[in-house]
Amino acid sequence: MKKAFFLDRDGVINVEVNYLGDPDKMVLLDRVPEALAMIHRAGFMAVVISNQGGIAKGLFTENDTHAVHARMQRELLRHSPESTLDAFFYCVHHPAVTGECPCRKPSAFMLEKAAADFDIDLSRSFMIGDRMSDLFTGRNAGCKESCLVLTGYGEKDKENAVAEKFLTAENLFEAVKKLTEL
Repeated sequence: MKKAFFLDRDGVINVEVNYLGDPDKMVLLDRVPEALAMIHRAGFMAVVISNQGGIAKGLFTENDTHAVHARMQRELLRHSPESTLDAFFYCVHHPAVTGECPCRKPSAFMLEKAAADFDIDLSRSFMIGDRMSDLFTGRNAGCKESCLVLTGYGEKDKENAVAEKFLTAENLFEAVKKLTEL
């Protein structure tokens, strides 16, 4: 079975812009290509797990989301063939518009779907995000560990993450370093 790093997208991989639907506004955070290369060299997949409620709100379309992901891959690949994302899973719902759904984080649904699609052992995998809902997604899926990055919205959840006994790191690169040492 494979193992994976499950990564929230906005605020972890790219700069948080509050509902990113325009590929021209996608800006990678520092050291993300290095972090992804480290993930792959350690024998893990890198899988994006993201709530994209802006689709339900009509702020952008699924095609816009695909365009953001395509630009993200092009930007990452400029650095190295190891600096890539292996798959994207996202929830198109928003509770204010569609009500509760089974796939939106902190539900484990997207991780379980990725695990089924790619034969991933969740107990040997990690979740990294900038919100408590990301961390609880990893915990709910049975991941080995979840880590809060202090980029994006992470700084405001730091106390809660520590209280819940989650790891914290300055950014994705530092999180990957910590988790690959476990």
